[in-house]
Amino acid sequence: MQIVTGKTDSVPASVAATADWQQALKSAVREPDELIDRLQLPARYLAPARQAAREFPVFAPLDFIRRMEPGNPHDPLLRQVLPLDLELSPGEKDRKDPLEEASAIQTPGLLQKYAGRALLIAAGACAIHCRYCFRRHFPYQEAPRSLAAWQPALQMLADDPSLDEVLLSGGDPLTLVDSQLGALMSQIAGIEHICRLRIHTRLPIVIPERVTDELLANLKGNRLTMFVVVHANHPAEIDDRVGVGLRRLLDQGITVLNQAVLLKGVNDSLDALVGLSRQLINLGVVPYYLHQLDHVAGASHFEVPVSQGRQLVKTMREHLPGYAVPRYVVEKPGGSSKEVIS
Repeated sequence: MQIVTGKTDSVPASVAATADWQQALKSAVREPDELIDRLQLPARYLAPARQAAREFPVFAPLDFIRRMEPGNPHDPLLRQVLPLDLELSPGEKDRKDPLEEASAIQTPGLLQKYAGRALLIAAGACAIHCRYCFRRHFPYQEAPRSLAAWQPALQMLADDPSLDEVLLSGGDPLTLVDSQLGALMSQIAGIEHICRLRIHTRLPIVIPERVTDELLANLKGNRLTMFVVVHANHPAEIDDRVGVGLRRLLDQGITVLNQAVLLKGVNDSLDALVGLSRQLINLGVVPYYLHQLDHVAGASHFEVPVSQGRQLVKTMREHLPGYAVPRYVVEKPGGSSKEVIS
């Protein structure tokens, strides 16, 4: 596997625009047996994976799987998608709604947790099922699925002049087709007091072909100031194809930020965190947040002690310029903002 070092000349710039990202979604691995077979893992992983997948299904794009090391059950990318029996033994603090988001729902699909901004659950589908996802138990079936169904949420945004920013989240908003996403963005742009739109997505990382010409046109052609927040946890996630997609976003003048989650066995080492930040800044992506794990049921085995996280971030500052060190944060239910740990 070739790691991006800031140069992507060896990959045609047209790759991301011409490949079929929808086909990549359709061909993603959905069964633990296939995942284990493709990664050539020992048979002992089968039964636990099948059991854990009943609670939270497997979903992993083939391109993301190709970045993993066959035969290595500890591969940092594999650990993010492989169901384990550890998921069936929740920790004492674990909750299905660890951030108490149910209390922040204003109307189906619309959440407001912080002053000045609101969040739309734009889609219930994801491009990948991260085993540590804090919304793995979210009732996505209650969120709107058409522009008509979005009207109550959009009206609430229009009726609240204190809001100046909207976040599109999910699920993953980029699982929407470009025409549907563009229509939703246009409706938001029609609300005079909304100035900024922030799209939180994993798709440019796991299926970089999603950065299509039409997507870029929607982002560039909108009057709102655009931010795209991607999610990569380990430097091995950012190969040349991902680099091309991220560059295409940046070339349109769009600010691209990355948020990661500190995960045991994935990126709880100085090499992984420094390597990830270097990969990002070489491309022009800002390392934004490093999140402490949320206490979601099924993910406690990923938790890294805060004391270890603080030490890692402190040591990162000794190896990187200040702009390359993400803020280490934790989100607490009912808080007025994320709490900076370090």
